[in-house]
Amino acid sequence: MSAKKPVPFLRQVISVTKKVHRDPRFDDLSGEYKPEIFMKTYSFLDSIKKQEKEMVQKELKKCRDMEQKEKLQQLLNRMTQQEQAQKKQQKLRERELSLKRQQRELAKQGKKPFFLKKSEKRKMELAEKYAELKRSGKLESFLNKKRKRNAIKDKHRLPSQKNL
Repeated sequence: MSAKKPVPFLRQVISVTKKVHRDPRFDDLSGEYKPEIFMKTYSFLDSIKKQEKEMVQKELKKCRDMEQKEKLQQLLNRMTQQEQAQKKQQKLRERELSLKRQQRELAKQGKKPFFLKKSEKRKMELAEKYAELKRSGKLESFLNKKRKRNAIKDKHRLPSQKNL
């Protein structure tokens, strides 16, 4: 339309439909997040990640450039850390599911359900960690490191000799 021509008194206005943006994390249409279903659906990613990790390891062996080698080493470390974190989360989930199953069994038998406190769960987790370290034979070194750390903390908490 020309800008010089006057606008008619009864003009037709076409309304433009506005796009509605929605975030699937908070939208009810996307369903409910269930970690078990998510892990089953995207389990193929684990194999892809494993292949990528092997590729990075091969690349690391071939690489001669120190900067590139350092970057690849950081990438490999990050991948292994992510893998360990995922395994740890999976163990936690399995432990919680087993506790829930036990509670259901007790409820079926007619007993009152007993839910563990956070502190009790932490104690169980710590006991499991110690058992795992004992199996692998790394318990003594772990305890030595912990003792050293605590000794340093205690030393910092004590008043300095200058003040006495």
